[in-house]
Amino acid sequence: MAKTKTVVTVISKISERPTTRNAALVVIYGEDLGRKYDLERETTIIGRSSKCDIQVDQDSISRNHAKISLAGKNAGISDMGSTNGSFVNDEAVEGTVTLRNGDFIKIGRTIFKYIAGGNIEGQYHEEIYRLTTVDGLTQIFNKRYFLETLEREVSRCHRYGRSLSLAMMDIDHFKQVNDTYGHLAGDYVLKQLASAVKTKIRREDVFSRYGGEEFAIILPEIELAGAVATAEKVRKVVEKQKFVFEEQTMPVTISIGVAAIRSDISEMQTLLKLADERLYDAKQKGRNRVCS
Repeated sequence: MAKTKTVVTVISKISERPTTRNAALVVIYGEDLGRKYDLERETTIIGRSSKCDIQVDQDSISRNHAKISLAGKNAGISDMGSTNGSFVNDEAVEGTVTLRNGDFIKIGRTIFKYIAGGNIEGQYHEEIYRLTTVDGLTQIFNKRYFLETLEREVSRCHRYGRSLSLAMMDIDHFKQVNDTYGHLAGDYVLKQLASAVKTKIRREDVFSRYGGEEFAIILPEIELAGAVATAEKVRKVVEKQKFVFEEQTMPVTISIGVAAIRSDISEMQTLLKLADERLYDAKQKGRNRVCS
């Protein structure tokens, strides 16, 4: 498995944020993670241009990309003829779309969450807390939460003599997806894959984005054979899933390595290393398979 550099994002202090009136956008994925933009003007322009009210300097964003308009207590978003379009809850914006509290707005590779109502600061505090545990793109747990949970579960299973398994997975040839179809297509694949995998795991399983195109599943109280069966279900659902972005179908498969706790595994890093080695075996043996 390719080693990825861990990027630590510093979320700016809440105390530095001015109070708002009744609506705001919070960056939940992309640069300036956690930044809040108060919507106080009748019209707010989002785009790459330095003249925009909200500037997002990314190649996938047009100079004047989208416009948010306030009318009384309501807010609406419209696309300004951008190259890559604007999206609300994964639906393309056509005409003017009325925004509701909690809507996700995707502009290029940046995702905003729209918050509105009487307690904007309270909602902002909650969203900042969520950003410490949840990946903004896929809406599954992030690496930080995964590592904290795995350490706790390893300790717990030794204390009470319970089973524990770990599945590490990697999207096969993901770089080719980005190189061939673009990073917006890559983001789409990551999000759709996460949604598909969630249908094949239990509520108590901890599904996380480990980094880039890597994912992990902690399977409490599951022995190796059961974990392999779950991993195979996950592999098949991804293989059968249709990934269609801008009318182009992209074949997507995953490789999975599975490991289970043993008496000689007392630390989280040992279990993680073992699952990582099994993932490497799966990729070396031709990908799109489960190794344990």
